[in-house]
Amino acid sequence: MSKAGIESGTEAPWIAAQRSQLLAQRGHAWLLQGPSGLGQYALGLSLVRAWLCEQPSAQGACGQCASCHAIDVRAHADLCVLMPEVQMMELGWPLSEKAQADIDDKKRKPSKEIRVDAMRDAVEFCQRTSARGRGKAVLVYPAEQMNAITANALLKTLEEPPGDARFVLASEASHLLLPTIRSRCLAHTMTWPAVPEAAQWLQSQGMSEADAAAALQAAGGRPGDALRMAGDAGRAAAWAQLPRQLAKGDVAALAAFGPVDAVEALQKICHDLMALAGGASPRYFSPADLPGKPLSMMLLADWSRELVQAARTADHPFNAGLMMEALASRARSVLTSGKSARAAR
Repeated sequence: MSKAGIESGTEAPWIAAQRSQLLAQRGHAWLLQGPSGLGQYALGLSLVRAWLCEQPSAQGACGQCASCHAIDVRAHADLCVLMPEVQMMELGWPLSEKAQADIDDKKRKPSKEIRVDAMRDAVEFCQRTSARGRGKAVLVYPAEQMNAITANALLKTLEEPPGDARFVLASEASHLLLPTIRSRCLAHTMTWPAVPEAAQWLQSQGMSEADAAAALQAAGGRPGDALRMAGDAGRAAAWAQLPRQLAKGDVAALAAFGPVDAVEALQKICHDLMALAGGASPRYFSPADLPGKPLSMMLLADWSRELVQAARTADHPFNAGLMMEALASRARSVLTSGKSARAAR
């Protein structure tokens, strides 16, 4: 399941409401910001669909015209989509001829950043006349994947765009964007849906009631991230058991996770343990899933720093198997530290 979420099926009601809200306002550049799983990509795409639609309404695009069809088949002459190449390929957006040729010839791997060459092509795209007469649109996602050079290539056009060009920058970490980029956009903070609304939508996507509830808990209430878990067989259902299994030293508890997702799962456990130690409620697990006694905040802070460090290399570990064993071993030592201290007394 794509991290960006799905584009077909039942549209999330909170996305539809936000689209209507934004379409009622004027602005040539929007920054959609908020944590992952809230639908930045879905909202950004639905906005540009409405802008380019031949028969739009206050609620959005018609979904039937030639413009809407052209976007569906990734061939709209007036839409430029900027993403890291790995995500472009995952979501079916075509790369430039040169980029595709370089990758096909194995001259380089698909980029995980938005390349400056692609941004320069987008700037040139904005200067050309609209092919369909509805203006031009540029969708950038995730915008935080622009490096400083790429972002600076966008600045001038963002500040003084051609009369018919509009931009949507969708971000899951807007604090990483250059202040000069943020200042040139109208900011919109994504709506966080209520749990019953999110659970009902997940069920409309084919999840059972129990799986939807488990996935939402694991995702901290973020429906897009919860939907992504639906593609990982058994992960949502086994989520509640993860802290107990790790406390027993069961390395297999992380078998359903790749290194990146394993670090993220451990960070969620650490977050909830720190919340309990501070007298707050956990977010990703129920209290019954976690150790009964609050653990040392100093120990948890050390573990949190270690996990941040591990996240920096999780994409390309020297040895994935050894890394997973080390992560599980460290998790066990933390989760059983309270028990060891009580036994010593």
